[in-house]
Amino acid sequence: MDFVNALSWENVHFLLQGLWVTIYVSLISIALSFIIGLVLGTVRYSKIPYLSAITGFIIDIIRNLPLLLIIFFTYFGLPGLGIRVNSVVASIVALVVFESAMIAEIVRSGINAVPEGQMEGARSNGMNFMQAMFYVIMPQALLKMIPALLSQFVSLVKDTSLATIIILPDLLYHAQIVYSQNTNYMIPMYLIIALMYFIVCFCLSLVASYLQKKFG
Repeated sequence: MDFVNALSWENVHFLLQGLWVTIYVSLISIALSFIIGLVLGTVRYSKIPYLSAITGFIIDIIRNLPLLLIIFFTYFGLPGLGIRVNSVVASIVALVVFESAMIAEIVRSGINAVPEGQMEGARSNGMNFMQAMFYVIMPQALLKMIPALLSQFVSLVKDTSLATIIILPDLLYHAQIVYSQNTNYMIPMYLIIALMYFIVCFCLSLVASYLQKKFG
């Protein structure tokens, strides 16, 4: 009976509100981190004197920091620097910083997986480096990146739950509010949010599979 009561329409509707925040934060973070990661990965691959080395050094530092530490810094540390942000903005900034570094490495690896002759052939046909990268190398590299990018994006969706610690009103936080009113609802809440996370992540995998088949 507790299971049925826990899944009342009021509770499910409340969870869906949290799910929307999770999806909203995830989509913005995915879009921004992909763009920034694409740029950082390309810069690191390009071996531009000093700039590539500095970029690689910063990426390595961020990749080896706990995401939770970055979340704490954006929410509690930035106000000390005069920058005040709410939990949603802090979560997005933290996720974008962390995921951009992870995606930059995926991008660099994807570019390295493209045979060197592709770049040489493009340059011999009169393209400059950026043209060859944009029209020849990157389209091939992106196809090779799809599985790794999907895995990283799925991890990003799940990592949004860490922002509950700074009171991000996401799916997990809403579930905690529901079962805090009745501890018998704890297991039903965890089961339904597990299902919701699965649906979101599974949809991401379907999109990636479609893209891979369409452009592969």
